[in-house]
Amino acid sequence: MRISLKEVTAETETAEVIGWVHEVRDLGGLSFYILRDRTGFLQATVVKKKAPEAVLEAAKEVSRESVVKISGTVKPTEKAPGGRELIPDSFEIISKAETPLPLDVSEKVLAEVETRLDNRYLDARRPKVGAIFQIRSAVTHGINDYFFNNGFININTSKIVAAATEGGTELFPIAYFEKEAFLNQSPQLYKQMMMAAGFEKVFEIAPIFRAEEHNTTRHLNEATSIDVEFSFADHNDAMDLLEDVVIAAYENVEKNCSDEIATLGIDFEIPKKSFPRISYAEAIDIAAARIEEDIGYGDDLSTAAERAIGEEMGVHYFITDWPTAIKPYYAMPYEDEPEICKAFDMMHPRMELSSGAQRVHQHDLLVEQIQSKGLSPESFEFYLKPFKYGMPPHAGWGMGMERLIMTMLDLPNIREAVLFPRDRHRVTP
Repeated sequence: MRISLKEVTAETETAEVIGWVHEVRDLGGLSFYILRDRTGFLQATVVKKKAPEAVLEAAKEVSRESVVKISGTVKPTEKAPGGRELIPDSFEIISKAETPLPLDVSEKVLAEVETRLDNRYLDARRPKVGAIFQIRSAVTHGINDYFFNNGFININTSKIVAAATEGGTELFPIAYFEKEAFLNQSPQLYKQMMMAAGFEKVFEIAPIFRAEEHNTTRHLNEATSIDVEFSFADHNDAMDLLEDVVIAAYENVEKNCSDEIATLGIDFEIPKKSFPRISYAEAIDIAAARIEEDIGYGDDLSTAAERAIGEEMGVHYFITDWPTAIKPYYAMPYEDEPEICKAFDMMHPRMELSSGAQRVHQHDLLVEQIQSKGLSPESFEFYLKPFKYGMPPHAGWGMGMERLIMTMLDLPNIREAVLFPRDRHRVTP
């Protein structure tokens, strides 16, 4: 079994390693080959007057990003990465890379983002890109652990649906035999149906699809949503849970990704409990005082408004108590003030990360809410039926994985947070 480059230490006597040739430097009598695998780097040094002829031939022939297998003696040296180098006894080219490369993996010359995404398999060899996805894996792990440790059931819901979750036209139609069908924009309706099934606490981390014609650095048409629904809970319980989940994700990254954080060179800080909570009315007042655009009560928050409020808040925060008219039909109105609902958005200073609410669990009120949005209850018959047979009070939320990673790592473009992004113009690779 091969050992990783990280396992080769200055105390190792001999080693056989396999990796990519990250960099080549020829200094006449010496040539240096920086090898790379997902654990780190190791320098192989070929002394031309002492190396076996086969080693010299392979070293002369090899190109950057070729996969090689090298065995030899390990020597400590302060000048090499990790304080050690490998003096080859054998040097085998397992898979030679063509030249020129589509982009520079060593990061000395940065390619345009479109070139990088066109050659993502190569771009992902870059240590900084690899670090992003090691961290994303740790985020997923930490969130899963939190849910399992707190009694949630992992579910998988259909991504092919017959009706829009929230109405509207932002759906991708698909050919589905004789029927009209769409790619699902949210597991919302199915999460709520599982409350009727008595599952009580469910979560899903899965793709969602939105046919929004955006060309921005923070929108995707296929994204990963972290979704939660739980019974016998209100909107305050849902905000408490969301806050804990975000903190758990950060904590797991801090615990397991110190090397990746160092590679990215970012200031990493775990958000502090408890996230401030401001009402929608307060948020509108903050935005109106800080930006020139005309914004009033009942308007949705523009990008400029979100940015202005984020600058004022400076930390993760919640916007609560939204006008019922601008939130989905399943958001529970206050009994004594039905024009306001028990909905919330969880915000990072840069952007919205999550939205949620206490849900309407009464059948007749839900029908009334659907009609108030200009939608037909008949289109939601499969969803409404469980509300007739004992639906418990419940609440939940959905959070975008890519936005969480983007804000956590201070990435300039959301496409940096997904391996193979799907936006308005990109469907390959």
